[in-house]
Amino acid sequence: MTLPGHFVGVDVGGTKVAVATLDEGQLSDSVVMPTRKGSSQELVDQLAGAVENARTDRTQAAGIGVPAAIEFATGTAKSGVNVPLHGVPLRNLLGERLGIAVFVDNDANVAALAEAHDGERLVTRHLVMLTVGTGVGGGLILDGRVYRGLTGAGAELGHILIGLDLQRGAPAPAARFPQPGSLEALAAGTALDHLGDAAARARSDGALASALARRAHVTGVDVVEAAHAGDEEAIGLVRLVGERLGIGIASLINVFDPEEVVVGGGMSSAGDLLLEPARAVARGYVLPGVGEHTTIRLARHGVRAGVYGAALLAAQESAAAVHAAAS
Repeated sequence: MTLPGHFVGVDVGGTKVAVATLDEGQLSDSVVMPTRKGSSQELVDQLAGAVENARTDRTQAAGIGVPAAIEFATGTAKSGVNVPLHGVPLRNLLGERLGIAVFVDNDANVAALAEAHDGERLVTRHLVMLTVGTGVGGGLILDGRVYRGLTGAGAELGHILIGLDLQRGAPAPAARFPQPGSLEALAAGTALDHLGDAAARARSDGALASALARRAHVTGVDVVEAAHAGDEEAIGLVRLVGERLGIGIASLINVFDPEEVVVGGGMSSAGDLLLEPARAVARGYVLPGVGEHTTIRLARHGVRAGVYGAALLAAQESAAAVHAAAS
């Protein structure tokens, strides 16, 4: 079914903001810009401007995916590890400023919504989404619906703990998130940044050392590019992050027994170099009898899952509001 109307989708990440429109079911190309993180006001201004530039006189609503725990009813960011939005009531602020309906949700929730659909047709009723980028976001589709928990802040899957040393009991939690030992701390793009930079500084030759010679720091993007070019050191680092990811995936399969686990976000550009070790490790740690029909795959929409899901969120919530008003 094609959802009639024109909608704007915005995917907010720790390093970039992507904007696209959904017009009569057709998703436009994305406009991408660096995330402005100097202050909350600066980022709110950027998001308002992004929607304003993309909207037309036919635009019915905008959807925004944010890497934060969101109180869905009010669109208030309850946290903001990678963006300065803690406590910011985005839905109200942007709705009043733009004069259209605005819906705000966790970025991985909207990516999961996109991945559960083929076009605008629901094709997967039980889906776990991991968006692996600057951080690790999580989204759940359970029985065909986005699961947000009691307050809308649920499915923070990047903060499940996969690597704590508990030999002497639980260590004191860190003052800030992500916590050491969490999936986000060990398998996000920032973890690959640190691994790649350390590897480059430990030797004077190889692709990563060459990348370091060109700039102050090696990034995960450098590592992925070197891995795709066949550099064995870089391939090993991507494999390491993939194996860590696989531990988290195994835990999620054991809990939810989903039809699909989908990996998206910027790190998904590593493709099978990341996914194959994740699959292999996950299968080894899943309880026999659980996850027998679970598929572990890359996001079919790639890095555009977030922006498409945000636009789809706007379309579906607008349709739901119209239906509720009519009934």
